[in-house]
Amino acid sequence: MHTVVRVAGPDLILRPSPVAMVWNEPGRPHDALAAPGVRLSPGEALVEVELATICGSDVNTVRGTQPAATPLVLGHEQVGRVVAVGEGAVRSDGSALELGDRVVWSVTVSCGECDRCRRGLTQKCRSLAKYGHERVHRGWELSGSFATHVQLRAGTAIVRVTEQLPALVAAPASCATATAVAALDAASTRVRLGGAGMLVTGAGMIGLSATALAIEAGATVIVSEPDPARRAFAARLGAIAVDPGARGSSPERLDAAIEALTARGIPEVLISIEASGSAAAAQTAVRTLGIGGIAVLLGTVTPGSEVPVDPEAIVRRLVTVTGVHNYTPDQLVRAVAFLERSWRGLPLDELVGATHALADLDAALAEAATGEHVRVGVAPGRRPHP
Repeated sequence: MHTVVRVAGPDLILRPSPVAMVWNEPGRPHDALAAPGVRLSPGEALVEVELATICGSDVNTVRGTQPAATPLVLGHEQVGRVVAVGEGAVRSDGSALELGDRVVWSVTVSCGECDRCRRGLTQKCRSLAKYGHERVHRGWELSGSFATHVQLRAGTAIVRVTEQLPALVAAPASCATATAVAALDAASTRVRLGGAGMLVTGAGMIGLSATALAIEAGATVIVSEPDPARRAFAARLGAIAVDPGARGSSPERLDAAIEALTARGIPEVLISIEASGSAAAAQTAVRTLGIGGIAVLLGTVTPGSEVPVDPEAIVRRLVTVTGVHNYTPDQLVRAVAFLERSWRGLPLDELVGATHALADLDAALAEAATGEHVRVGVAPGRRPHP
């Protein structure tokens, strides 16, 4: 535990000093940065990180396949506890943030006043800042969750979680679960989830979260995923799992799964969620849709993937193709609500397959890059590996 000593007004001194792991370039180990002093402006808070999880975008950044401003502190999926509160800091529901609150928070910081925020697109604010994506600068050194503490800025959606919710389940809410809620919201603008046939391509954290949410809402879900362990997990959630590489008489072919939907009285797939980032999967997501269906693309967050489409097929089938990137504060609130009511009945904690100490962050990122686990955890309170 860290002791917070307020020295003058908004200025804080912490003992021992907070530490953030700073990334500079591919192939170079992280550097530890001590930040003994923190100044909390109105609306801000300081949170001690309980657990962070490694998102695919963190892996893409350290690999060099996703552009990033450096040096930076990565990490944007986490759960933590409030240890200091600035004047006027509030939770997402407008109630006062309190010392000791166990919380998750949005990946984005929004102004709430620009034209995009007024349109409800707070995740695309004109003055947007993002945890785990910003260049380290004086006054906001603790800007990512691969650190002992994070300084939450005014304009962050902060959601309290219960003490009972396992950290392994809570941490991914800030990215994967809330983004999955946003994807299903987008799909629901055209097709009612209850009773719908849905295809999810990619059984990573977002794809599996979308699957669990959609099944709870009454959809019948096909999950297309090449990794057999992830297919097996999707099946445990209640999905029909298929292998995109299956051919011949294999029962794991996509067309066989669609025939199985027909046998259940579901004539066609009307929703597809592309969560893998694969160009081939995006083609499948659009091609598989029936009349009036909607494809929600959210897996492609790095440049270079081009997908050929047949405009006539889109026109004649009345197909909608839309993109989702990040989420709104309300979608984070509903993500947390889903996790709170479902974690006892779903094996969501198993999606974090290993947890490392903060000092072993480079080893944690290397393990995450193997794809063996859906998520890898980073726990600042854990002792480093000897």
